[in-house]
Amino acid sequence: MFLGVDGGGSKTEFVLLDADGRLLARHQQTGSYYIQVGMDEVRRVVMHGTGEVLREAGAAPSGVTFAFFGLPAHGEDQEHTATLDELPRAILAADRYRCGNDMICGWAGSLGCREGINVVAGTGSICYGERAGRSARCGGWGELFSDEGSAYWIAREGLALFSKMSDGRLPRGPLHALLVKQLTLIEDLYLTDLIYNGWKQERNRIAALSQWVKDAADAGDETARDVFRRAGIELAALIGATRRKLGFDESAPVPVSYSGGAFNAGGWLLEPMMGALHGDYAHYALQRPRFSPAIGAALYAARCAGTAFGEPALRRLEQDS
Repeated sequence: MFLGVDGGGSKTEFVLLDADGRLLARHQQTGSYYIQVGMDEVRRVVMHGTGEVLREAGAAPSGVTFAFFGLPAHGEDQEHTATLDELPRAILAADRYRCGNDMICGWAGSLGCREGINVVAGTGSICYGERAGRSARCGGWGELFSDEGSAYWIAREGLALFSKMSDGRLPRGPLHALLVKQLTLIEDLYLTDLIYNGWKQERNRIAALSQWVKDAADAGDETARDVFRRAGIELAALIGATRRKLGFDESAPVPVSYSGGAFNAGGWLLEPMMGALHGDYAHYALQRPRFSPAIGAALYAARCAGTAFGEPALRRLEQDS
């Protein structure tokens, strides 16, 4: 059995697969981004979630061949990375698991652990790819000065538009009326109290506002559509930089996929992203995500154990999931 754990800012998913590609159990917990929730909460989430997914499968920890824990911010700080690496040891032997950044889960799931590049646009954004035994990442520097094209970035840009519309610096479009209604703002300026005092600038709650930016785009708000256009261009830049790091042959199409909630915007985000990529001199082949990041974590666990899933097992898994 192979255990995959995909951590994130808003949720953490646990998946257990067998060697034939059958989905044995899955479980979901709250977020595991230690910068946001603290290391003690990450420990609780990892321990409880692992125990629950094993219980649902009727399995013991000793039955897990290998596990991969994809955790946010892993590898970005020496001290905390070492702590994250130790967390699963309370349940699994050290030689039967590996911890890494959750960006790996998105790549492994979207492309089935095949060569190529995956861009993540969830609460934050990051890009990761592998080719010929090499790996590379780009982006993921945090919401304060990076995470371009992410749900948080889209929401932040939407809030900036709202303030300009309220002031008269921009004409009022559908976005203004939509936020007033959804946030029940008696006065526009009360938005500041809600964000800074009520929500305490909570990353996840702000990122969730990106859905309403998408709704405004659907309603014909050109400024909201432009936010997604710029987001797509930013994500394309991450993909292009990752391609150059990996040294993909410019004459052959580079497999590209995507994951993360910001892509629920559909064409508003995907079309400008692919348009920007096709403006590059390299060729890209866009692929719909084959599996979820959580399943990707379990596929990566199998690969770490030297038993990568073949195509028949992957097709069976597609039917199960």
